[in-house]
Amino acid sequence: MKREAGKSGRTELDPGRAIAYGEAEGRPVRLEVRQGPAPDPEGVYGGVFVMSVASRLLEMHPQTLRKYERLGLIRPSRTLGMRRLYSEDEIVRLRLIKHLVEEMRLNLAGVEFTLTLLSRLQEMRSRLRTMADADDPFEAMQREMNAVFKLLLQGE
Repeated sequence: MKREAGKSGRTELDPGRAIAYGEAEGRPVRLEVRQGPAPDPEGVYGGVFVMSVASRLLEMHPQTLRKYERLGLIRPSRTLGMRRLYSEDEIVRLRLIKHLVEEMRLNLAGVEFTLTLLSRLQEMRSRLRTMADADDPFEAMQREMNAVFKLLLQGE
């Protein structure tokens, strides 16, 4: 008889912690999250997965997930018992890492560079959107340029 890889279940929120219910390796699971992602605007966490379920979803060895965490490519939250919990966003990030390594043939330094670059591009896109939505876009652009120059001068 084949066991299911795992299911994401419901979660309950309290300030500073969440309790996740689901199924892992055919057994019911109740996990208390010590630290994790901030709740979304509706106040609900997305699904969280224990390492064994995440590794099956991604078709990656658990040791690979540990290695990516050690290198800082991902930061899974932990339960009170120190079990790793992978959010849906981290699963998407891990799929991207897997694509970069297996399909694009990047080494882990290249993956880290690419993820940093993507993060900075998203930040810039957000800043540009904020400037465009401002009452006076020219003044917003001047403030942004002043902040950039200030950062550049501090780097010397």
